[in-house]
This record gives sequence, C-alpha cells and structure tokens, in this order.
Amino acid sequence: MSTQMNLFIVLIALSFGIGIIAYLLFSNYKRKQTFHSFLTHEDNKHEPLEENNTNVFNSLISQFTSSEEEINKKFADAGLEGFRFKRFYMHIKYGVFLIGAISFYFLSTLNFVETNTVLIAGVVWFIFCVIAPDSYLAYMKKRLIAHTSSQLPYLLDLLAICVQTGMTLESALSYLANEMKGFDKNLAKLLAKTNERSRVVGLERSLDELYLRIPSPEMRSFVMTLKQSLQYGSSIYSVLTTLAADIRAVNMLHIEEKIGKLAAKMSIPLILFIMMPIVFIIVAPGIMRMMADV
Repeated sequence: MSTQMNLFIVLIALSFGIGIIAYLLFSNYKRKQTFHSFLTHEDNKHEPLEENNTNVFNSLISQFTSSEEEINKKFADAGLEGFRFKRFYMHIKYGVFLIGAISFYFLSTLNFVETNTVLIAGVVWFIFCVIAPDSYLAYMKKRLIAHTSSQLPYLLDLLAICVQTGMTLESALSYLANEMKGFDKNLAKLLAKTNERSRVVGLERSLDELYLRIPSPEMRSFVMTLKQSLQYGSSIYSVLTTLAADIRAVNMLHIEEKIGKLAAKMSIPLILFIMMPIVFIIVAPGIMRMMADV
C-alpha cells in the first residue's frame, strides 16, 4: 500500500513539473509570435527586429538554451542591467542543478533516502534551479512594465510642456532623459535608450522598440501619438495632456477594482481562521460529552 502511495505521489509531482514546463514553453512561444506579428504589421516599412522563427521546436528549445544576447535582453527587460554575473547565468543555473542532481543520486545509492523521495526532490530541485529563475525574471519584467505604465502620465505632462515651449520631440526626449533620473531611474533609462536608438535607426523605429520593451496599452497609446505627430506634423500638446488624464483615470479604475476585490479575498481568512474555530469551539463540547457517555 505504501509503495502504491509513493508511486502516486511521484506521478503527481512529475505531472506538476511537466505541466509547469509546458506552460512556460507555450507562454514563451506565444510571446515571440505576438512580438513578431506586431513588427510585421507595421506597413512592412522596416524589416522585423527579430528573426521569424518558423520552426516551433527551435522556439521552444530557446526557453532552456538562451544565447548571450537573449540573456542580456531578459535582464534588461527585468530592470537588472547592472547585474555583474549575468553572463554566467546559464552556467550557474544548470551547474547548481547538476550538483544537486548528483547529490541526490549518491544519497539514493547509499540508501540514505528512498528512491521515490529522491525523484520527488529531483523534480522540485529542477523547478527551483531551472524554471524559478526565469519565472522571477518574468515577474520582475511584469512589475517593471506596470510601474513604468503607472509613471507614464508624469512623462506625458512634462513632454507636453517641453513641446509647448517649442522643443522638438527628439530634443524633448533627450532633455527629459537627463532630468528624470532623480524621479524614476528606469523611465530615464528607457528615454535615454530611445534617444540613443533614434540617432541610429530613426525616431519611429526607436519608438517601436520602446513599445516592444514595455508592451502595455498606455505605452502603445503614447507611441502611436508620437508617431502620428511625426508623420502628419500635428500639434500634440492637447493630445498628450488628454492622454495623461485618460491614463490617470484608467489607473484609478484599476485601483478601485482592486479595492473592490479585497472584500472577497478577506472572506477566505475569515472563514479559515475565525468561523471554523468558532464552529469547533461550539461543536467540540457536545461531541466530547457524547463520547464520554458511550
């Protein structure tokens, strides 16, 4: 019976690990396909920034075998460009996993730990060493996107003021890249990178790269507004101020939505830690008296 139970636990752990791996591979593949479709949809005026990975297998395998350029992009998207040992990221990740796997193997051969326990520990160790670091970088990327999108209205107001004083978009972005270092370093880095890339590939292409790095609805509206001004030469002061007000209103709606969900979330600890103990306190004396009578 215990052997069947251990086998059942191992199968559950393996299924859980395989499910997480499949989900991460599918998410990585869909992200690349979305970015490629966005790049190829821009009137075909520029060649895509990324290669068209028609081979699905290569796209999935890239989740575990990243090149140095892809690793640098992961850390840059997560806001960790200054990480000193990022070039050894893959070596550290798989090296720690191999050391742990070898240790588990020797523990099983020396009969210190049962084989089923070693298999479960191996699956957990694989998730912790191989999948967890990429998941953490993805979480940091989402957090950076959300933070930058929430700070975007301030940038729009300052950019509108710069444009109203007679500055061009290029000079305004260059000026704000220096002035916003004390306000938001991540946003200042994005502006500096956009300004640097605009000197090489043009402002429109650099704005597309900015949206690829911060793929949020707020950033898309900002990029489309600037591109429209560049193409048609229209005044964007009123458009930028209106867009900033709209983004603030949307952010306020998100905050109100989160506040509205708190009541439902608080009901779970209320039931587990307050209502259930009260039920046990009320029912337990009666059950104890019944057991005593028996």
